[in-house]
Amino acid sequence: MRAPSSRATAWLLVALAAASGCVDVICLARLNGYFASVITGNLVHFGHALATGDARSIAGAVVAVGGYAVGVAAATVPLRHTPPGWNRPTAVVTSVEAVLLLAFTVGWSACSARPGYGFGLVLLGTAAGASGIQSVITVAAGVRGASTTYLTGSLTELVRRRVVDPHRFADVGGVGRLAGLVVGAVLGTVVLRTAPTWASVPAAALVVAVITVAVGLTRRAVAAAEQHADPGHGQDVFGS
Repeated sequence: MRAPSSRATAWLLVALAAASGCVDVICLARLNGYFASVITGNLVHFGHALATGDARSIAGAVVAVGGYAVGVAAATVPLRHTPPGWNRPTAVVTSVEAVLLLAFTVGWSACSARPGYGFGLVLLGTAAGASGIQSVITVAAGVRGASTTYLTGSLTELVRRRVVDPHRFADVGGVGRLAGLVVGAVLGTVVLRTAPTWASVPAAALVVAVITVAVGLTRRAVAAAEQHADPGHGQDVFGS
């Protein structure tokens, strides 16, 4: 199996984190105040909704958390026996995330960025499902401790490492993902304010770009390997 290098994978994960930041901003600002990926925050909202008896908010929590869980389960099934790294199953699952984000984009544009309560729940569930899939993709990428959707643990680990060993170089990948999330949130906010119907386009474009770049890097790795191997023994582009 041939896969992008660890450095290349780290950059791909930064792009996915940026996509997550962009989607979460839209959901937080326009879809009932819930996140697509930050389940901790959603559960706090859920508890508040239960205490206040806000049925609409309770429904939002169920859709956000449930959609995320469904995405995680759906992505885990095809990847559960797949070795870490970028391969054919990973590419297929990432493509499913891209399709969901494109569907979100079409729906968002169709309602002119002003969904009603019911359709807003549909969009929230779609975004949450895509986020759940992305979380599994990140784990499958083979980078230890990496996340592109929930980054509390990443920040905790960065700070802990610096306190334990101040002379140790920081986790550049972790810093990059944190920065990517912020950049994605900024980008999503700017587009949401200036061209709201296009707000989700950057997120979908980032995920499509990740797929394209990863496939290209994989092909290059295979080509390089074949130069040092028997020309009569071809290899599958994505590995098995």
